[in-house]
Amino acid sequence: MNGGLLAQLMAQGVAEGADMATLRAIAEEAGELGASRALTRLGLADASAAKDMAELRELLGAWRDAKKSAVQAVAGWVVRMLLALVMVGLAVKLGFWGLSK
Repeated sequence: MNGGLLAQLMAQGVAEGADMATLRAIAEEAGELGASRALTRLGLADASAAKDMAELRELLGAWRDAKKSAVQAVAGWVVRMLLALVMVGLAVKLGFWGLSK
């Protein structure tokens, strides 16, 4: 349900004689009940849920840092390999192979 539909339903309720404060309280209570049910279904309704979420966020941050470091390391190795190939190519092109024998 989006906010526009909720506003229309509340306007309809007021037009039919309902008190706006009562309608707002009903909407707020319904939202809290829905959020509570969703958290319960996800297993996040207990007292340690906040700590669990903080740990998960920390773990996710560590994973992202490790992934970034791994990508940077691979990129570094690729650049080094390309530079080594360029150096070997230059050595062959300039005839340094013959001088080493």
